[in-house]
Amino acid sequence: MRLYSLSVLYKGDPKVLLLKAAFDVSCFSFFQRASVQEFLTFTSQLIVERSQLGTRASVKEQEYLCHVHVRGDSLAGVVVADAEYPQRVCFTLLDKVLDDFSRQVPRSEWPSGSPGTIGYTALDGYLSKYQVGHPPR
Repeated sequence: MRLYSLSVLYKGDPKVLLLKAAFDVSCFSFFQRASVQEFLTFTSQLIVERSQLGTRASVKEQEYLCHVHVRGDSLAGVVVADAEYPQRVCFTLLDKVLDDFSRQVPRSEWPSGSPGTIGYTALDGYLSKYQVGHPPR
């Protein structure tokens, strides 16, 4: 059971913006990590783009399961995990992250934000807390 990425995105019109992301690609070889991270980012954006506001879904992409939650306010979260990671736990994590993000980052920053401009630092902590070997509390 493993989590590979945790992303917060904004479902804008016409495009989806990545606001913040955390990755754990340590199980891949050094030379694969950048392309795997790029794939995870692209897949997360594509899934949010194809999802309706106010929906949750789990989508299989290659050997990964992508869990997406797009809120009614256009804030979205995506967890990419292996197939064995419990779906319920992924959606619990997304709820916590999106609630925390929306409390700390003003809504006015979402439509124009980017990973470099958004001052939210909790994603890496959430990713490691929910990683296998660190069960959620």
